Amino acid sequence: MAEQRREQADARDPGDGGQGAVERRGRRATPEEARAWEALVTTARRTVTDGLVVGTSGNVSVRVGGTVLVTPSGVPYDRLGPDDVTGVDLAGRQVLGALVPTSELPMHLAVYSTRDAGAVVHTHAVHATAVSTLVPELPLVHYMAGALGGPVRVAPYATYGTEELAGHVLRALDGRTGCLLQNHGTLTYGATLDQAYDRTAQLEWMCRLWLTASSLPGRTPTLLTEDQVEQAAHRLRGYGQQN
Repeated sequence: MAEQRREQADARDPGDGGQGAVERRGRRATPEEARAWEALVTTARRTVTDGLVVGTSGNVSVRVGGTVLVTPSGVPYDRLGPDDVTGVDLAGRQVLGALVPTSELPMHLAVYSTRDAGAVVHTHAVHATAVSTLVPELPLVHYMAGALGGPVRVAPYATYGTEELAGHVLRALDGRTGCLLQNHGTLTYGATLDQAYDRTAQLEWMCRLWLTASSLPGRTPTLLTEDQVEQAAHRLRGYGQQN
């Protein structure tokens, strides 16, 4: 299946005697990139099984040195294998694979160029997307907002895959490691794929919590103050097993 897709991509790629197809396919993945790709595919599949995306919506990326590995556009995650590794350099030039990178590549590259990020996860999680249509900022319904740096902002709507959307996202991420995208979904980043994914899952959970608490007629959820969330954030930095 992977070989068939590559052959199809080569056939569509014009060039002198097929030379363009070779250039587009780029170099071979290093062992470190191959391991990172395997982890990326596992994380991408998890977004589906955990209900954070439907079909091929959403995308995942991980940085290995100067290369950004990213899910390809329009390919179901359960069909991705080791030979489908897709990667670009930090300027967006494809250096690995023949599959077209995600249409949200500008958003991912914008995060890597301005943040100390090792991985980025973008989803269309239903509760988070619902919240993005209601408020400019997720109300402080739980202290885990501290794990994302504070009150989670909603980036204004812009067409997907555009530099305009990437700019909105960067502004919403100021001092944060996650944000909502209006009428669209979520984006989080972290030092690792696991951390980026955990932040995505926590964000979706907080959105579901607020929607649930807000649904009772005549009742308004009690909210935390920013100072209370900051105190929690300070404690969360020392949470868990420390090496």
